[in-house]
Formats: sequence, C-alpha cells, structure tokens
Amino acid sequence: MEIREACRAIEAILFVSGDAVEIRDIAQALEVTEMEALSAAEALQKEYDELPRGIRVARYGDHLKLETRTEYAPYVERLLQPVQRQSLSQSAMETLAVIAYRQPVTRLDIEEIRGVKCDYSVQSLLNKGLIKNVGRKEALGRPFLYATTDFFLEHFGITDIRELPPLPEAKPDTDSEPLIP
Repeated sequence: MEIREACRAIEAILFVSGDAVEIRDIAQALEVTEMEALSAAEALQKEYDELPRGIRVARYGDHLKLETRTEYAPYVERLLQPVQRQSLSQSAMETLAVIAYRQPVTRLDIEEIRGVKCDYSVQSLLNKGLIKNVGRKEALGRPFLYATTDFFLEHFGITDIRELPPLPEAKPDTDSEPLIP
C-alpha cells in the first residue's frame, strides 16, 4: 500500500473510532507491517502539524488518536459543556506517582514508599484505567505488579513515560547534624 493511501486510511480509522487505536490493529486493518503503519502515522502527524488545523494526530505509547489542538479546546468545551472530569484524590495521585516512576511495582512496595495502606487508591486507579496489572512478582505470595497504561499517557498529555519530569533531589536530613561544631 502506498504511504499516501495508508495515511488517508489511518485518518479515516482514527476519525471513525473516536478513541485511541493501537498501531498493531491499524497495521492489521491495512494489511501492512507495524513499521509501515507507524511510518504512515508519522507522515500523517507531520502533515497535520504543518497545516493550520483544529485537530492533530497524537501518539500515546502504542496508540494513535485524533484530538483537538490544545489552543482550540476552550471553544469545544464551551459548545459541548462537558461534565467535569472527576479529579484524583491526593492519595490516588501519590499512588499513581509511585507506580509511574517505579513501575512495575507491587502494592506492598507502594505502601512502603508512602507509609500508608493504598488498597482503595490502587483499585480506584485500576477502575479509571490509569494503571493495569502486568503480572506477578516472583516472591512469596506472588503479589500483583502494577504499571501505567496508555490511557495514563493520554490523560497526562505525554507520549512516553520517559517524558515524566525528573524527581526532585532528596534534601539532606539537617536534624542529624551536630549542633556544636
């Protein structure tokens, strides 16, 4: 399939789906390799970026999605008056941060870092699709391992987990220094 035709087909798929679509699924639909589909998707992204349009092709991990450009979102929101997204609690945000920076991680690991139980936060994040179970740790009890999802990337507007901001440097404990020099 010619790249221009593949670009148009991808555009049509993304438009009709309304949601993020896996590159693997696009490749299967177009009967091309994943690399060819990715190449066509990148060409389509470039085309959208070069033209002044209200939408863009966004990549979140292994998913592609047509979405409104940020600068035009207020107009769309004003028209549609969407229901406000429920924000995450402080506890859920802390749990999500631990998972994002330490993935894959067990619930016990999260609790050791945070110093409090996190059953409810983990369940809430699973229900929202921001994290997923990615297997079990080879340890006593074989606890579940958790990692972020492509929806997490989309929710926070990043294309790859490596785009997370760096963690702040730990401050030295000043209480342990002697008071008398």
